[in-house]
Amino acid sequence: MNARRKRLRVGVLFGGRSAEHEVSVVSAQGVMAAIDTARFQPVPIGVTRQGTWLTSAQTELALQRIRAEHLRSLDEPLGDGLLYRTAALAGLRRLNIVFPLIHGPNGEDGTLQGLLELAGVPYVGAGVAASALGMDKGLQKTFFRHHGFPVVNDVQVRASDWARDPLAIVRAAEATIGYPAFVKPANGGSSLGTSKARSREDLDAAIAEAFRFDRKVLVERAAEGAREVEVAVLGNDEPEASPCGEITFNGEFYDYRAKYDDPATVLHIPADVPEALSDRLRQTAIEAYKSIDCSGLARVDFFVMPDGGFFLNEVNTIPGFTPMSMYPKLWEHAGLSYSDLITRLIELGLERFQERPRA
Repeated sequence: MNARRKRLRVGVLFGGRSAEHEVSVVSAQGVMAAIDTARFQPVPIGVTRQGTWLTSAQTELALQRIRAEHLRSLDEPLGDGLLYRTAALAGLRRLNIVFPLIHGPNGEDGTLQGLLELAGVPYVGAGVAASALGMDKGLQKTFFRHHGFPVVNDVQVRASDWARDPLAIVRAAEATIGYPAFVKPANGGSSLGTSKARSREDLDAAIAEAFRFDRKVLVERAAEGAREVEVAVLGNDEPEASPCGEITFNGEFYDYRAKYDDPATVLHIPADVPEALSDRLRQTAIEAYKSIDCSGLARVDFFVMPDGGFFLNEVNTIPGFTPMSMYPKLWEHAGLSYSDLITRLIELGLERFQERPRA
């Protein structure tokens, strides 16, 4: 009889300082509940809102408190930052791979990936460069435009320029973008800090709000009448695209409430789009994914216009990963269960790590 194969220790890393902290907690709970425990031993590693890393044992206690008190976040009154509790960092040495589920800055912007690269620990998902491009919507749009992908027009504004001459910024945005326009932080997620502007007064307020979340802001032309269509991409050098999915919602745009708190929001899988358009979207999703050298997973979002044209909105390298999120639901429709998807992503992370030059 063969000895039982030793289970791989998978660090499930979640929480963090981002405004998407609560989404990350739910994603981590979903992964730990569905992971194949015959092959993998999940090791939870929480990061508090203050940025303090918790040990696995401390994270378990925090999760028990969340479940018992119906909380949604990891909070700790003492400690601030990565180095406050170095025992949690030392625990990385005992892991076979990390599954990062921290959204937003310091999670999907390449900084966490850089730490894991320095530590020599395999991880699920995109590397440093792809993560940085995926997070910074300003850099991403400039890159995609340069490579011929269809993107909506935008003006990028830095906080220092806004402080120096806000009227000049507003006039430039009006001349280039016009109204209506969307204003969003360049680095952010879940539509936090995003507003729709129809007038100069709206634009002033929207830019000020976006600067609460980042030092760089995008003013984008509104894709009026667009449908929100998304494609899940899975793989390393030869990625695959899922069927298309569509999101319908109440309200003027897909804001934080529509994403997480509004029962009227519906995921339509598959999206009701012509086959030829679906094929073009899926192929474009793969091309965008490969263009930034993404790996593991990403959700690629599009605006589909009434005339059948489309714009590439963004590539999200750590999409929402709760059992009910669009990314896993798209693959479930394609025949890959949530549990099997987790396994495949771990395998892809290990494959990518093995391909690294050792010289």
